[in-house]
Amino acid sequence: MAIDRKPVLDPYRLPSPCYVADLALLRHNLEILAGVRERTACHILLALKGFAMHGVFPLVSEYLQGVCASSIYEAQLGAEKFGKQVHAYAPAYTERDIKVLQGYADHISFNSFDQWARYRDRLKAGPRPISCGLRINPEHSEVEVALYDPCSPRSRLGITADKFSGRDLSGIEGLHFHALCEQNSDVLERMLASVEAKFGAYLSQMKWVNFGGGHHITRDDYDVELLCRLITGFREKYGVEVYLEPGEAVALNAGFLIAEVLDIVERREGDIAILDTSASAHMPDVLEMPYRPRIEGAGEPGVLAHTYQLGGLSCLAGDVIGDYSFDRPLQVGDRLMFYDMLHYSMVKNTMFNGVQLPAIAVFDPADDQYRVLREFGYLDYASRLS
Repeated sequence: MAIDRKPVLDPYRLPSPCYVADLALLRHNLEILAGVRERTACHILLALKGFAMHGVFPLVSEYLQGVCASSIYEAQLGAEKFGKQVHAYAPAYTERDIKVLQGYADHISFNSFDQWARYRDRLKAGPRPISCGLRINPEHSEVEVALYDPCSPRSRLGITADKFSGRDLSGIEGLHFHALCEQNSDVLERMLASVEAKFGAYLSQMKWVNFGGGHHITRDDYDVELLCRLITGFREKYGVEVYLEPGEAVALNAGFLIAEVLDIVERREGDIAILDTSASAHMPDVLEMPYRPRIEGAGEPGVLAHTYQLGGLSCLAGDVIGDYSFDRPLQVGDRLMFYDMLHYSMVKNTMFNGVQLPAIAVFDPADDQYRVLREFGYLDYASRLS
């Protein structure tokens, strides 16, 4: 069932700029994910690379079985703040990485046979059992944006099927693939067909297969029924445990970025509103993807009476969020609410130009409570440099 995502929070009751998680919307997503887990007996992990707001981990951990980490810091965060399983994957590991991961990780996936050979003996002799796997590349690509395509030509991510010939897989307990980005389960169906065609000879030898992330499970039009059939069918066919590691789907449409108008710059080509936020520093996917975030009460340029280009606070000339129209003129002090700003925005933000990071807050509509979890200042900027 779709949930009414119209915000009820008051942007003037929080500092600006500020990322704010709506706990009702977040719980709604988690209930969908938990429903998939319950119906299919799969395991669902939080991908920290997409959403690492550990202030809400007590809530998230009620529904998910652990985290997947792409670095030793993510692994440590998951172990300390989430407190359940930690699965690790990186394109390559150093000696230090493996030493640290031995203290935190339950699963480690390797990106090449050479990396596996380099560390297998150390892991076998380690202080705690760790299930080891290999990331595979199905060489099936349906991701539209090349920057986010794990299976693009010459991708460094995953081992292609031709490299498996004659390899000793003793000690390998799982295979891991990550080949989707913001996609529906019909793409997963075709991806699984490619995985089976290329790696089918090895699947029954495994204890687990990780389907990776990129599954937009909590999107309103996502085909959850098909996903459940695919997971159940795969588990029964190969006798393996199935893992999914969504990041974006956990926080999709569950939070906002509040920003304030600082100035109105008049230009012949159209007025510009300067905000106390930054596309470059605070919502980088707006420039990288690129995409145009939705704003509460705003329309496409020219649709409502007053159109503005919204500009960021940094000195980057291209720090522009986009053109939006409003039903009344914007004024200094007005607050704007950008939708869907929890996933990736927070984990990818920077302090470029020394621009202050947005605060982090939660809002619970059940009791109309607002709580600021973190605000940032000069020491956060200075401590990153020397």
